[in-house]
Amino acid sequence: MKGNSESMPTTTQRLRLPWRLLIPAIILLSLLSYSYIPSELHTTRASVVSRCRALQLPAGPPHDFHSRTQSDRHVPGTRPYLIQNAKLWTGLDNGTQIIQGDVLIDRGLIKGVGSLSALRETYGSELVVIDAKGAWVTPGIVDIHSHLGDSPSPELEGAVDDNSPKGPIQPWLRSLDGLNTHDDAYPLSIAGGVTTALVLPGSLNAIGGQAFPIKLRKTKERSSTSMLLEPPYQINSSAPDPSLPPRWRHMKHACGENPRWYGNTRMDTIYAFREAYNTANQIKQKQDTFCNNALSGQWEGLGEFPESLQWEALVDVLRGRVKVNIHCYEAVDFDGIVRLSNEFKFPIAAFHHAHESYLVPNLIKKAYGSTPAIALFATNARYKREAYRGSEFAPRILAEHGLTALMKSDHPVMNSRHLLYEAQQAYYYGLPGNLALASITSNSAQVMGMGHRVGYIRQGWDADIVIWDSHPLALGATPVQVFIDGIPQLSNPHIVEKPETFQRKPPVPNFDAEVKEAVKYDGLPPLVPTRASTQRVIFVNVRDVFTSTLTGIEKSFSAADDAVLGTVITENGQITCVGLCSTHTAADSTVIDLEGGSISPGLVSFGSPLGLEHIAAEASTIDGPVYDPLSKQGVPDIVGGDGAIVRAVDGLIYETRDALLAYRAGVTSAIVAPTAYGTFGGLGVAFSLAASHKLERGAVLQEVTGVHMKVSQSLNGPSVSTQIALLRKLLLHPVEGQSKEWFLKVREGEIPLVVEAHSADIIATLILLKREIESASGRSIQLTITGASEAHILARELGEAGVGIILNPARSFPYTWEERRILPGPPLTESTPVSTLMAHNVTVGLGVMEIWDARNLRFDAAWASLAAGGHMSKEEVLALGSTNINKLLIGGNRVQDDLIATRGGDLLDMSSKVVAVISAERGLADLL
Repeated sequence: MKGNSESMPTTTQRLRLPWRLLIPAIILLSLLSYSYIPSELHTTRASVVSRCRALQLPAGPPHDFHSRTQSDRHVPGTRPYLIQNAKLWTGLDNGTQIIQGDVLIDRGLIKGVGSLSALRETYGSELVVIDAKGAWVTPGIVDIHSHLGDSPSPELEGAVDDNSPKGPIQPWLRSLDGLNTHDDAYPLSIAGGVTTALVLPGSLNAIGGQAFPIKLRKTKERSSTSMLLEPPYQINSSAPDPSLPPRWRHMKHACGENPRWYGNTRMDTIYAFREAYNTANQIKQKQDTFCNNALSGQWEGLGEFPESLQWEALVDVLRGRVKVNIHCYEAVDFDGIVRLSNEFKFPIAAFHHAHESYLVPNLIKKAYGSTPAIALFATNARYKREAYRGSEFAPRILAEHGLTALMKSDHPVMNSRHLLYEAQQAYYYGLPGNLALASITSNSAQVMGMGHRVGYIRQGWDADIVIWDSHPLALGATPVQVFIDGIPQLSNPHIVEKPETFQRKPPVPNFDAEVKEAVKYDGLPPLVPTRASTQRVIFVNVRDVFTSTLTGIEKSFSAADDAVLGTVITENGQITCVGLCSTHTAADSTVIDLEGGSISPGLVSFGSPLGLEHIAAEASTIDGPVYDPLSKQGVPDIVGGDGAIVRAVDGLIYETRDALLAYRAGVTSAIVAPTAYGTFGGLGVAFSLAASHKLERGAVLQEVTGVHMKVSQSLNGPSVSTQIALLRKLLLHPVEGQSKEWFLKVREGEIPLVVEAHSADIIATLILLKREIESASGRSIQLTITGASEAHILARELGEAGVGIILNPARSFPYTWEERRILPGPPLTESTPVSTLMAHNVTVGLGVMEIWDARNLRFDAAWASLAAGGHMSKEEVLALGSTNINKLLIGGNRVQDDLIATRGGDLLDMSSKVVAVISAERGLADLL
């Protein structure tokens, strides 16, 4: 017992242990207390360290991203596809790489590119093999600027969510929260080859909020979130690993005119930007100080991580982890934003719209960080003051200065189904072909921060692929099949067989001189044509000549072969010889070599207020709308009261830039009706686009062409029944006043009644009304319906009733509820509105919605022919935009006198350029 008692210390002895034994114990206890007692503190500190370190990571994919074996968007059960014998435009080597070969797609990814026929045995019967037969295959189209879903179609007030009225600065808003999954445009855009779109908030706010890239295909989940391409972790705090780099985020800014709609001048807007960025910068600095202390172990008194739900996205902009896309037009606005980017040190992904960017490329290069890309329309310009100096040559000029030019839709401003058409137009006006295709695929993907997965045909990238029926830069190129995430999107696509020539990149004209003029004159080069200095103008090397008659267009000359082209001699605007003509009088003549070109009737524009406005958004530059007798205000008595009628001829405006640009593109005349926001329009007028004022010879071609009305559910006024009642009253029992004479002329069949209507239900009512009026008067009336999005539904009835149709827009889109039953054409439907109506003997013309687009009427006519399967003669195609318009709006009593001379091809050909107008009406020839 003694030994045991000696070996065990008493309580007092234990308390008096030597310090050399106590010190290790204290250390051990402290370690145990750190790891056990305040474990929550230990976890918190570790998470803080992880979070702070994560702030230093740049955005982008992880380094092993392309080692993935299936896409995060893969749908189980999707079969693998092998596309063989294709011409693959991969997007690599600055868009110059073209591979003759195959592409394998499986599990949502591109699994191989090249010669892959051996893989057929590897995959066995599960593999679906598509023989492309030499067709062009590209990556899916990437739209860098869209409002799909947030501004859905048909437009209904309760579904539009792209702008907020609650202040100029709102970086906390997200386009995702307004992304409507029922937009009718999704399948239409897919049918144009669009697979990815960056959905931006609107542009009425200086900072409109966060944007999101989406894939357009419908998902099994049917949710907005399931459409997202690489959703940033912030939308649901789903970061799987703090060591992974963050995914790119996106944000929309706007400067210039649009934020003024909320009462902000340019000075207000820039200060609002500076104030917002200063707030975000203060938060960022506090975060950086916090993290510097945390990472150096200075925990005492550190407190909580400083953050703000409202400002966190803008803080991320300052950290360079957000792709900032800025709606901005003019040099003054670029200058302000460039200074802002340098003051707060954040990069800009792209300036959008950017109509003056080509005039100030060196200013754009001064932005902080890398040079912003420029996202443009091809020819859409001059619709407001800050777009007035826009140029079709901007993409080319920017590329020549080393800037990345992107083409965008701003859908539904431009139907994104035709985004490829924007690239084709940019190519036509001089952007190199490789860059034109890259502008809607690889380069758009790179600028979007998604170039690691879309925009290329490359192993490991997403299986978003389009097979085309022709070269993608050939006018009217249409998808044969579209894959998104390896899933085919077109069920039983309708394919139009095209000539072999359409498989080659089309040659385009030389615009070197025009490019220099655009810059020299600060975006406003002279457009007034030069009159030939001689009365006689001789055109040599002419392939064919088309002329108009009272019944249509006929070919009056066609060269036997390329070796024996013809000659056309004109004097004072009149053709005096066609074919094998003697040119011994050339000494006192102007001689123009058409290089295999053509002469054809000038086109006629209708449907836009061309000739009644300079700048749509500037009230001081337009004629303005007429009074509506069905409105609360009615028509003032001094004007004539309910019996008044307005003549468009009285408000004509000459030498507008859009009219002169259209003239240079082969549109020599236009018919315009008074601008009407209600049912009652007025009297149309036909006029020349070349005249400088109304008193010139040939300036007014016909003072009154027809009576124009409108019947619609979208007028926010009286019912359709009331509008029809008004028409019935005016035709059967005209009210006393100026209008009476003209409605009597309509009833007697002397002039056309032109009614804008889209709904098949309204069109059917108009057909019945026509029968009623004809029964009462015993005369046939001339009825033309414009707009006519649903007219194809009544093609047989329209043909039997002798009602003409002017389709406007030329390619239908469900903008409103009464336009929703469109006939989209290939690849979704075999027939088009044009082919369907013409098959039932309906006279069809093509309209133009906005004045800037009048210059593209030649391409609209060509596109209509291609979509109809090429079954229309060239004479019929030309008539769509010329003699048919006159026949339907003037009554068929006028021949289209102006003739257009094109070099390098005919008027419908992308290789051609309009070089002269021969005008019998004005007795001269204009050189362009």
